[in-house]
Amino acid sequence: MNEEDRLHQNALGYFRYFLENEISLKISTISIAEYCVRGKVDELPLKNLQIIPFNLDHAKQTGQFAAIIFQENQMSETKLAPRAIIPNDSKLFAQADLDPSIIWFVTSDSRSNSTFSLLRKGVQPKFEWVNIETPYHQTFGLLDL
Repeated sequence: MNEEDRLHQNALGYFRYFLENEISLKISTISIAEYCVRGKVDELPLKNLQIIPFNLDHAKQTGQFAAIIFQENQMSETKLAPRAIIPNDSKLFAQADLDPSIIWFVTSDSRSNSTFSLLRKGVQPKFEWVNIETPYHQTFGLLDL
């Protein structure tokens, strides 16, 4: 959304590619909340996005995913007591995994790749993690004409 961001053109390329190829674009209520820390919801292109609310099935899957991530990250029991704080990445990955139409998790958050790598040590998610650092035409093997 920030035209001054160094990845703005890449993000715009993915956005256009998905729209032009009639690929559904989805956004989690969790991501909307993160955006609203510094932005306003009416700045988001919601007419082009399907909003995915966080529900009970997502919560159950998140617990399983977070357990794997905590274990792989060698998180001590004392850090998890009296209750664990679940990173948003775990929640977003659970939502993506449970939606059979989601095949890519597209983000500019490079740190989430390390969380995704930890998760993949315990389970094989049903989607691919895509960093918009790489332009869409390279990700999808297209000529940039």
